[in-house]
Amino acid sequence: MTTNDAFLRARVAPIPTEFLTKLRATGLDAQGQQAKRVRAVGGEPCRDVLRRAAAGEELLLASFSPFEKSGPYKEFGPVFVLANESGETVDRQAVEVGSEQNYLRSQFAIRAYSDAEEIVAAALVDAVDAQGVVDEFFARPDTAFLHVRFPTYGCFACRLDRR
Repeated sequence: MTTNDAFLRARVAPIPTEFLTKLRATGLDAQGQQAKRVRAVGGEPCRDVLRRAAAGEELLLASFSPFEKSGPYKEFGPVFVLANESGETVDRQAVEVGSEQNYLRSQFAIRAYSDAEEIVAAALVDAVDAQGVVDEFFARPDTAFLHVRFPTYGCFACRLDRR
């Protein structure tokens, strides 16, 4: 950890086991499409283990939806996961943020969603301000969960639930 690193503290929901099992066994993603098998150049965000890939690691690039309900906000987007189960221990109570080596780097978007899976608030945040935004969004009575997104491509990074 560098001096710029911080931790975003909230319960990080795992990517569904059923999705990972099916993807790794059949190569089919959440839309029934063939996932793309790639060798990491290094730095790809591995959604299943909440870390950046090391150069040469075998990854699957697959379509995934973090939503369970149908509606206008349900979307599918790309996620990288390890091609094979790694057995790594993943801290789901905090995500390291703030530097190029961290899963979440210096800036990202946070969206608050209702029980109906509709956006109720959103912010583009710097890592140093992220915990305050998480706490503010979870203080709202209409917030059921949060999504964190990578700012450049808008890809899904993780779901945060109240601790």
